[in-house]
Amino acid sequence: MNLDFERKLPIPMEVKEAYPVTAAMTEVKEKRAAIIKNIFTGKDDRFILVIGPCSADDPEAVLEYIARLRRVQDEVADKILMIPRVYTNKPRTTGDGYKGLLHQPDPEQKPDMYKGIVAIRQVHMTALKDYGFTCADEMLYPENHRYLNDLLAYVAVGARSVENQQHRLTASGLEVPVGMKNPTSGDLHVMMNSITAARHRHTFIYRGWEVHSHGNPLAHAILRGSVDMTGRYVSNYHYEDLIALGEMYAASGLSDPAAVVDTNHANSGKRWMEQIRIAKDVVNSRNSNDDIKRLVKGLMIESYLEDGAQKIGEHVFGKSITDPCLGWEKTERLILDLADMLK
Repeated sequence: MNLDFERKLPIPMEVKEAYPVTAAMTEVKEKRAAIIKNIFTGKDDRFILVIGPCSADDPEAVLEYIARLRRVQDEVADKILMIPRVYTNKPRTTGDGYKGLLHQPDPEQKPDMYKGIVAIRQVHMTALKDYGFTCADEMLYPENHRYLNDLLAYVAVGARSVENQQHRLTASGLEVPVGMKNPTSGDLHVMMNSITAARHRHTFIYRGWEVHSHGNPLAHAILRGSVDMTGRYVSNYHYEDLIALGEMYAASGLSDPAAVVDTNHANSGKRWMEQIRIAKDVVNSRNSNDDIKRLVKGLMIESYLEDGAQKIGEHVFGKSITDPCLGWEKTERLILDLADMLK
């Protein structure tokens, strides 16, 4: 094989033993898990915001963001439940460039996967221990999930991964909500097939074991827009799109239909400021139609401490080094506005 084997990395159990979750942290995680499950199954009508940086590139800045989010969460607790985005892997369209905290704890240094494993676990642990937040992460590499599975509240499967069988099978064995994004082509049937697969039981190989999954009833849709054959962005967050998704769920026979709308990516045409308008548009659609209200459980929003994005090495604290994000002032205003709008 054309590979250089650097070193044998510790298995998830060894990392968890070195960086253990306390009983108090587990209690908080289980309490939040029950609330989130109730939202996805329609027993709790609060609205979810999966919100935070495009990529968790700087743990100090991410935790400062989460500290601010904690204060706003307490203000809107009757309407909104926040799940911070702590995305420790960054998918790259061409494969080149910064791949996230797991690969490079320091974006200006060479990759160090062991330091990365420790770093991603520590940032998720601190969010839970110090701020009472279980967070969301993207399952870019299914075999890595168990380094964090005792900490996460929510898992996303990206537009380029949603057709992959290992992602679907692994999602079927998770106990937290797993959002399946529509593929970049925009074919919602692919997304629905992925949701169906994740909700079923399977037998497969995982981390060298023969395993049997029980199916994940909380697997659901994430609408993120698409790109057509000419490279034009096509959004799918509008009223008519949400009605159409509800009809697809009804035809599928799946129980507890659920969707989260991604306000950035192809839905915004990568115009990050549009997230404000799109978020409010979705809530207006939800307020106007009971079927949409039952379907749409929340939004996914990319925000950080500072507006926009920067290049690696510029060192602006809390400014994204990947996709541009809403800054904190705009984020706080948007959260409060959404809380006022929600019925």
